[in-house]
Amino acid sequence: MTIAHAAVYGDGRARAQSRGLSGIHDRARAVAGMAWVELHRPDAEEVRAVAEEFGIHVVAVEDAIRQHQRPKTERYGDVRLTVLLPGRYVEAEERVEFGEICILTGSDFVVALHHTDGWDAGVVRELEGTADVLRLGPGAVLHVMVDHVIAAYAPVVSGLQNDVDEIEDGVFAGDPDVSRRIYALSREVIEFQRATTPLIDLLDTLEQVFEDDDMAEELVRRWRHVHDDAHRVAERAEAFRQLLGNILSVNATLVGQRLGEETKRLTETSVAQNDQVKRISAWAAIGLVPAVISSIYGMNFARMPELHWAWGYPFALLLMAVSALGLYVLFTRKGWL
Repeated sequence: MTIAHAAVYGDGRARAQSRGLSGIHDRARAVAGMAWVELHRPDAEEVRAVAEEFGIHVVAVEDAIRQHQRPKTERYGDVRLTVLLPGRYVEAEERVEFGEICILTGSDFVVALHHTDGWDAGVVRELEGTADVLRLGPGAVLHVMVDHVIAAYAPVVSGLQNDVDEIEDGVFAGDPDVSRRIYALSREVIEFQRATTPLIDLLDTLEQVFEDDDMAEELVRRWRHVHDDAHRVAERAEAFRQLLGNILSVNATLVGQRLGEETKRLTETSVAQNDQVKRISAWAAIGLVPAVISSIYGMNFARMPELHWAWGYPFALLLMAVSALGLYVLFTRKGWL
């Protein structure tokens, strides 16, 4: 079992660190404190071992084992399961990568199951440095975990904003790859919305729970603050989605205009080429008739009409000139010349 953190806390400070889970819940009860455990990528058997140590309902265990959920919070008897999807922006691939954290909280314990590549000790450092907050118990730990996940969305928002700006520039610059980037980024924004939009209902529920349980006003105030942060993140995600939809429409319009201009240019080129073909064909026809006449009169046969006629040569020349002139007039009237 990969235990990233295991300790017993009482009166706002760490009482004992632990290398294993056995007996940690009893030690927390003995000092009227709480047990705080962080597990990195536990398997099903390890999660069941945690459940046995803390007396967690079997349904909550099965729910914690099942991954690829949306953010949610549900109560199983005296235990609450909260699922969060921490995210990070991968700049090189222009995508958002999500992990998953399942947090089991009771009246005297917090167990976080990290189904993600890394574990951040920032929550532990923050709370161990503020005894007055840690003294508020599991609710304070859960609050700081949720706050850290939401705060970590800030670089994701910045990365998505930078991509949207680049796409806008690419649309007006005529980048041929911009349509693919729009669709790819739209998928990432949708995934981001799936991770952030449910946080609103989740925080509404948790805020109401802590108010109904008459928790410390400081803790309730902190939940309201993180609720506002979640709203801002969700609003940015929705704004990105709408903006990308507008950019896609603009890009389609610009692509249509460019295609129209290209079609017009090709049409004009085709018309110009057709005019040239007409001119060439007309001049070829004008030259062909005299050539045919001259070839006939140039045949070396002994018996041919007008062979010994005195006006034969001038007649042949006149016939060539008249035929060529007639064709020239005809093609000119048709607009070929």
